[in-house]
Order: sequence, then structure tokens, then C-alpha cells
Amino acid sequence: MFITDIRKDFYEVIANQRVALLVAADIDALCACKILQALFHCDQIQYTLVPVAGWQDLGTAFLEHKEQFRYFVLINCGANVDLLEMLQPDDDSVFFICDTHRPVDVVNVYNDTQIKLLIKQDDDLGVPSYDDIFRDDEEDNGDDSGNESDEGSEPSGKRRRFDEGAIERRIERQRARREWEARRREILFDYEQYEYHGTSAAMMFFELAWVLTKDTKDMLWWAVIGLTDQWVHDKIPHMKYVTDIATMQRHVSRHNHRNEDEENSLSIDCMRISFEYDLRLALYQHWSLYESICNSCYTSCSFKLWTLNGQKKLQEFLADMGLPLKQVRQKFNSMDISIKENLRDVIEESSNKYGMKDIRIQTFGVHFGFKNRFLASDMVHAAAALLERTEKEDSDTDNFIKALESLSRSNLDRLHAGIDLAKKKLIAIQQTVASCICTNLILSQGPFLYCYLMEGTPDVKLFSKPMALILLCKHLLKAFVHSTRNKRCKLLPLIMAAPRDVEKGTVIVVGIPPESETSDKKNFFGRAFEKAAESTSSRTLHDHFDTSIIELKTEDRSKFLDALITLLS
Repeated sequence: MFITDIRKDFYEVIANQRVALLVAADIDALCACKILQALFHCDQIQYTLVPVAGWQDLGTAFLEHKEQFRYFVLINCGANVDLLEMLQPDDDSVFFICDTHRPVDVVNVYNDTQIKLLIKQDDDLGVPSYDDIFRDDEEDNGDDSGNESDEGSEPSGKRRRFDEGAIERRIERQRARREWEARRREILFDYEQYEYHGTSAAMMFFELAWVLTKDTKDMLWWAVIGLTDQWVHDKIPHMKYVTDIATMQRHVSRHNHRNEDEENSLSIDCMRISFEYDLRLALYQHWSLYESICNSCYTSCSFKLWTLNGQKKLQEFLADMGLPLKQVRQKFNSMDISIKENLRDVIEESSNKYGMKDIRIQTFGVHFGFKNRFLASDMVHAAAALLERTEKEDSDTDNFIKALESLSRSNLDRLHAGIDLAKKKLIAIQQTVASCICTNLILSQGPFLYCYLMEGTPDVKLFSKPMALILLCKHLLKAFVHSTRNKRCKLLPLIMAAPRDVEKGTVIVVGIPPESETSDKKNFFGRAFEKAAESTSSRTLHDHFDTSIIELKTEDRSKFLDALITLLS
């Protein structure tokens, strides 16, 4: 059931209890976790933190902790399946679920005792009504047998007429039930057909902190990063992003206003968050401007930097801005102050001439002390790179802890290490996009585009991780739409596969909706993958919280694809 009063029905319930925190491996979940940890420290609530990468992890974590804990908080996992059916918990276990995955499973919505959903109801949820989905079986098996109970005393002719009436009523009831079931299937199909994302979990927990009047600047910054993660990984429509940014901006103004009177506003360890109308250039303040333009999806696709013509266009663009190459190619921090002062306006002016009308985006920046300045997107890229490190010696849990640490302002070394990894990742994505387009690796399969990264492709190991592969997928589709002349292909979704585990012989497959600025970001591949796997008996693993990401045995790839083509045609 949906919780309406998050303070009374959630926080006050767990206030004197031990809580198990089960946190998914994405940046929004990490930020939500940081906010909740800070609140728990405030109120001395005992908790155990367990990172969960998929449904199997969630099942294992629950089994390991169900004896010691009664209350479980699930962040960015658990809403889109029938959780009680999956975990089979005891009757006294209670699950608080704060999850951005939609649609929310109907059983979770209508369970009043064990499932409590910390989900904004002003998100367009469209949950079907209770009577359309659930029906009491007593009314169907209405007792017709009573008519035959006193058979012995009835004359036979009368009894037969009586029986005929009972049979007709039963047939009528069965027909009504079949119609209801057909309608139910239709309603559920419409409701569950598309997967999409709702309000950021970090924003939900920040609102809790605000209601409790325990919100700090750190919590506000984590909420901003959680929202920015949804924008960087393209999970929410642009309008939703702009609306949520406006909400966060009000909180930022409130905090800045509150802190104006405080003495430490100029101290070395102060923290200032500011609303920025900044450039869509990844990590540009920690890189050289040239490298950032080359490795940002927006600029690289607009210039088509994988072509010679595109490279030439970039040089013309730099000349148009009047920036010396020497300045553009050195680290941003080392550029002349006079150039840096009005750099954003200069870039915006030239970008408009080159058709890049929206080179600037509403976002937030932070100053730690006097020296360190970061944009919210810098934090997302750094934490994501740390979370998905592919070194052999790093376990998933180690990576989770490192990514969590990088979000604290007391751990700037970890953050800088994340930024260095993020640069390598962005370069790898850009090079892979260029090689896929130049060697025509993107094939039109009819209802969708398909691209397979072969074993042995440079950096292929990096793309065995879901977030990195999705980012590559989004960049590749955008680049393909910019480079193809085929109008029909511009409107197609993309499925991408990359080797997951060579020893086990598995590939990771993701599907993303068609590229468009106005898209509602709804993804139908989750359902399609399930059906295709079912109809071909392909050996798949649907373990990821996003249903549009699956693992598949390499040798089943072609029959799985054929089934998808048939299904979606």
C-alpha cells in the first residue's frame, strides 16, 4: 500500500527498531542511502547495510537477515515484482519500498499489512482499480449444490427443471468469470507493458529529512545528485527533470538564505550549493575543454566527430569562439582567468551558430571550501565509474563502498580517483561508438536496430556492466540517428549485446526506446524479452531490477533475436 504520511507511517515506526537496508547498485540509490544513513545517525537507529545487485542478491540477503530483522527498507528495488510471492516472508516481516521502477506491481499496491510503498502518488502511476484485478472466489462458487440436496423428496420432473435452472446459472457465472478474466488480462497487459522511472529515491528521502526538520546541505546535495543520475542515464523525460530541478532549486535557495547569517560561511570547510545554467560537457572542469567536447555525447554527435568532416567542423567551431588551441588543450584549471570568466557565454553563442541550441542545461554545482568545485553530473560520472570497476581484485561490495565514500565531502581523494576512471570510460564509449558506426556494426533487424560487440573489441570488459552498457547504448543510438539518412531507422529502438562472462559463455543484452528529445522514456523491451525467451526456451537470466537488461547464453543469441523480430514485427 502507498504510505501517505512518510513521517508517521515510516520513520516513527522504525525509530526504535533494527533495520535492514537493502540498496540497489545505482547512483540514485546510493544517494538515498546516504541521506537515510545520516538520519539514522541523527536518531541513533541501528541498521545493517546490504548492497544488492539483482533479484538473486535480494533473495539471498533476505534469507540471511530474516531471523534478526523485522523491518526491511528496499531502495530502488522490489516495487515492480510481487515481493511476497518472491521472498515468501513470515507474516510479521514488513517491507518499506522506495523504488523508482515503474509500473509498481499491483499486489504490492493492494497489500495493506506487509508492503509499504514510499512512492510519490502524483507520479502518473495509473494503477488499475482493485475490483478489476482481484475478485472473491466465494461469489463465483455460489452454492448451487444446495438445490440438489433434498433430491429424494422431490418429484423427478420438478427436479429436472430445477437442475436446468441451476446449470444455466452456473454456465452464466462461468461465462461472466471468463469475460472478467479476459478483461483482467487486458488491463494488466496495458498496465505492465512499459517500464519507466518515477521520482528519484534520494529526493523522496530528502523530503522526509525536510519534514523531520533534519535536512542538511549534504543531504540536499545528495538529493541533487540522485536527480542528476536520472538525467545522465536518461531515465526520465526532460519535462520531469525540469520540474524536479525547480523543486530542488527552492530547497537550495532556502538553505543558502538560512546560512547567510552563519559565521562559518567563509570558513575553509564550508559548502556552497548553487543553481547553475551550465554546459552539457562531461567533466569539463576536470579535463581539458577539447577532450570534454570530443567525449561528450551531445557535442560529439552534433559534430559527427567520427568523420573527418566532423573533426574539421570542430576546429572551425574552436576558431569561431576565438580560443587559442593551446588554451583549449590544457587542463581547465590552468586556462587563463580572462578566458574562463565568460567561457560559457562564448561557447553558447558559437554553439547556436552550429545548430547546438541547448548546449546549456539547468543543474547545480557545489564548492567545498575555496578550491574544489564540482557539478552534480561530475559526481554521477565518478560514482558510476567506481561502482562498475572491472578490476579482478575488486568485489561488487568493495566497489559499492568506494562509490558510497566518493559522495562524502570528507573523501575527495576517492572522488578524484572516480573522475579519472570516468574519463577513461567516456573515452572508451566514444571510441566504441566511432568504430561501430564506421564499420557499420548497427544492423536494422526490421522492428529494431541491433548491435553486437564482439569478444576482443577494445574495452569490451567495461561494457559487461549494465550502467556502462546502457550509456554506450544511448550514445550509440544518438550518434546513429545523426549519421543515418534512412528516415525509418531514425525512429527505431536499439538492442545491444556485449560479452558478460566469457568462461560461462554469457552475453548481457539491453534494449532502449527510440531516440527523441520529447520521448516519455517508456521501455517495452522487458516484456518482449520475457516472451521471446519463453517461446524459444532460451537460457536467460532476468536478474536485473531493470527488466530491459538480461543475460543470455551466447549460443541462444540468434534464436532469441529471431523470436524478438517475429514478436515485434
